[in-house]
Amino acid sequence: MLRIAVPNKGSLSDPACQILAEAGYRQRRDGRELVLVDSDNEVELFFLRPRDIAVYVGSGTVDAGITGRDLLIDSGVEAIEHRPLGFARSRFHFAAPALAISSVEELEGKRIATSYRVLVEKFLAERGITADVIRLDGAIESTVQLGVADAVADVVETGSTLRAAGLSVFGDVLLESEAVLIRPLGEPRPGFDVLDRRIQGVLTAREYVLMDYDIPLDLVPRAVEIAPGLESPTVSPLHDRGWAAVRVMVPRRVSHRVMDELYELGARAILVTKIHASRI
Repeated sequence: MLRIAVPNKGSLSDPACQILAEAGYRQRRDGRELVLVDSDNEVELFFLRPRDIAVYVGSGTVDAGITGRDLLIDSGVEAIEHRPLGFARSRFHFAAPALAISSVEELEGKRIATSYRVLVEKFLAERGITADVIRLDGAIESTVQLGVADAVADVVETGSTLRAAGLSVFGDVLLESEAVLIRPLGEPRPGFDVLDRRIQGVLTAREYVLMDYDIPLDLVPRAVEIAPGLESPTVSPLHDRGWAAVRVMVPRRVSHRVMDELYELGARAILVTKIHASRI
């Protein structure tokens, strides 16, 4: 069976379980359940701490895992980021008291508190900056005020928490992170391609909708320019030989604009349907 590591808690857990459920895999009924055998799909799901998943994948103990890009890099292990999953997005920044430090270069010789030591050390090393990186768990915003550090490196969403601690963001983004599907180095284990194809199908189904409309035959070429689809729309003749029925996949985010443009062109009976699953 293919062994898959799944986050057991935190912001990664529910979306990871949801994407696997939409991909057709069984879900645990009890949050305390650590191992779930899905015989129908020939997989074993192991519910692990998100920070540990990259370690298990890198060692080959499990064949695939869902974790954050930040956690993968910070683990220091060698594993392959196979596919971004589009949820749990975050940005990492440096922050320090306003006017105290205004550039990454000024971190030379300074003390930096973070929960992601390896990630920060790698970022600084790539820029030739030597600093004392202090790893701490939990909230680190108060470390500067307590005299433990001169600056911090952390996830920044709105920045309100940092501002409340008297800190200001500076420098470039350390990392743009999101949930990713990872696997060990080397050739994927048998069955991994099925897992990957199912997840890709879920992501596509979330991103696209199916659009059907009727349109005069002579307007089909212009309609196809508006909504070309992934490969090419399906065009079928109607009973009225001067009209055709068209079916096409359209990105969800622009579906209303596409409907408006098709209607203005002359299309009628425009319908949009949610895609529940796909194989591309």
